Amino acid sequence: MTLIVQGLYFKYGKRPVLEDISFQAHKGEILAILGKNGTGKTTLLKCINRILTPYKGDVFVDGRSISQLSRTDLARNIGYIEQKHTATHTTVFDSVLLGRKPYVLWDITAKDLQIASQALEMLGLGAYAMRFTDELSGGELQKVAVARALAQEPGVLLMDEPTSNLDLKNQLEVLKTIRNIARQKQIAVAVVMHDLNMALRYADRFVLLKDRRLFQCGKIDDLTSESIEAVYSVPVELVSCQSQRVVVPL
Repeated sequence: MTLIVQGLYFKYGKRPVLEDISFQAHKGEILAILGKNGTGKTTLLKCINRILTPYKGDVFVDGRSISQLSRTDLARNIGYIEQKHTATHTTVFDSVLLGRKPYVLWDITAKDLQIASQALEMLGLGAYAMRFTDELSGGELQKVAVARALAQEPGVLLMDEPTSNLDLKNQLEVLKTIRNIARQKQIAVAVVMHDLNMALRYADRFVLLKDRRLFQCGKIDDLTSESIEAVYSVPVELVSCQSQRVVVPL
């Protein structure tokens, strides 16, 4: 499933936040959404997911405008992981099972239970199934949110800093899992990221925002030190370390 953002504009009141944003996220790939704080990255995800309504432009999923989709169809096509999560006195399993809500007609089926269990195992949370989410660490709660989104079986997955509360090992594990699932399930994944090195390591393509507009987009190998410096106002060098490109601030 392909995500197409076409000529998107958004403003809070009279303050413009996004202007003429256009790009595509392809199935089986991870698209990193990059840029300084306050450049509208989270707002962009919310416009794609119809939490916010742009005043101009459109978003297409598999060739269909999201404005024409019902809330149920939208939830079946687009999964969304927010930046912050609130824990409740709910088991981890039940929390992940909520991802099946768009598919439940009368009652939960054996298929729903199986998919929720598989999502838990993908994130290494099988042993946590009967624990309550308000007993988890911030990092563990983040992984539960990822598992819930995967249980939703979306064609497009939007993620707002999904590794922000994770230690280095869990960051690597979660992003590797997401990349593998994107490949296997042919999901288009769009991820807001602040860690440029994680983007270089796991993303296939990127979108770079600056001053409300699209500064650059393309394959991740096209991201240059000049572009990074222009957007982040920090001189950097891109060096190779064991065949992996790494951003080094100067």
